[in-house]
Amino acid sequence: MQVRSIAAVSCLLLLMAGPASADVLLIERVQAQSQIALPTHGMRMAEVEARYGAPAERLDPRGGQKRDWPTINRWVYPGFTVYFERDRVVNAVLNKAASNEIGPKPAIR
Repeated sequence: MQVRSIAAVSCLLLLMAGPASADVLLIERVQAQSQIALPTHGMRMAEVEARYGAPAERLDPRGGQKRDWPTINRWVYPGFTVYFERDRVVNAVLNKAASNEIGPKPAIR
């Protein structure tokens, strides 16, 4: 009998919880990213600028203090950010996949 009352209370609590809300899952972000033509690994800065136009912002370079630490440049476009090692693309990521996404904290400038 006690098991039934626990089950009944659990069901009642679930019904009272209201509509469910969910964060954007990583799989949804990957799907959204695959639908947008981002700069590909190995493209040169000049190729990126010729294809996508001038970036909205060019962030200050990071690294380069030692030979083993290459200079990383970051270009911010309205929908994505491109990361360059020296003058070659190493990665391009969406700034936000959806307006309801809670993304990472902004980059250190």
